[in-house]
Amino acid sequence: MEKKIIVAYTELTENNKEKIRKTAGRYGYAARFFPSAKEAIPDAADAEIVYGQGTELFLAAKEAKWFCSGAAGVDFAYRGGKPLRTDLLLTNSRGSYGVTISEHICMVLLELLRRQMDYEKIVKEKKWVRNLPVRSIRGSRITILGTGDLGKEAAIRLRGFVPLCITGVNRSGVCTEGAFDRVCTVEELEKLLPVTDILIMCLPGTRRTEGLLSRERLEMLPSHAVLVNVGRGSAVDQTALAELLTEGRLAGAALDVFETEPIPENDFIWDCRNLLITPHIAGNMTLEYTVEKNVELFCRDLENYCEGRKLERLVDLEEGY
Repeated sequence: MEKKIIVAYTELTENNKEKIRKTAGRYGYAARFFPSAKEAIPDAADAEIVYGQGTELFLAAKEAKWFCSGAAGVDFAYRGGKPLRTDLLLTNSRGSYGVTISEHICMVLLELLRRQMDYEKIVKEKKWVRNLPVRSIRGSRITILGTGDLGKEAAIRLRGFVPLCITGVNRSGVCTEGAFDRVCTVEELEKLLPVTDILIMCLPGTRRTEGLLSRERLEMLPSHAVLVNVGRGSAVDQTALAELLTEGRLAGAALDVFETEPIPENDFIWDCRNLLITPHIAGNMTLEYTVEKNVELFCRDLENYCEGRKLERLVDLEEGY
């Protein structure tokens, strides 16, 4: 029987596909390519390896021994905080999105602090106003929730703006990357929030992160604080955030992720004051570098798989990342 690899991504170039074919071919595998998960489902049943994402594809790959998600998140493989399957290896593609997401963070953060949304309205009305007070990242106290690839890459880029300090927050209070001035535990978060000027959320969607930034914690932020979320919408109380923004009790926020996606047309979040919305595009595969890195990581783990070595980006099924 043919040893089959299913690849379901429309963003792959011919060069990307050829790299996968060559790596697979060296170990006797045939790679089959599909532009979407939906189109790959009929062929997934007898595949040994699947490189794609989506719950339906995940469940359809009944004989798969390894499922590689091209995304950093693997929410699709869980329901109610529990894994849908435990009979296969599950990996993600963390390490390929740090560049694009960290650049997105810098972009929206500068838009918030430099009042770009206000100036867009002014220019649209064909007015010439030049004196809106703006703020700088320089001298700011930045707190980053999540010290993995995304948090680290964000800290590296924000360092160039000369903030007063960059504090990382994770479960252990330890990070060996050196991108942060200090790293604190989640238990210390409530001490950090009142002295945070810029809060950046880079958290995965897991049972531990759900609702982490509750109304009570949001209210601990100073009124001049701004928030950027590029992790998962489930980590923040979206209703509370919208109310605080509308009341002027927070200066601004940029959300790329939401509790429900797409956002329902009648959701009041669309018209929320001082909120910059992007439709979950910070970390998709529209940047060429991201796609190339993604494929490189998959091929590297494909070699590990075939050589009997541990996969580099293996997801802890209990933790969800």
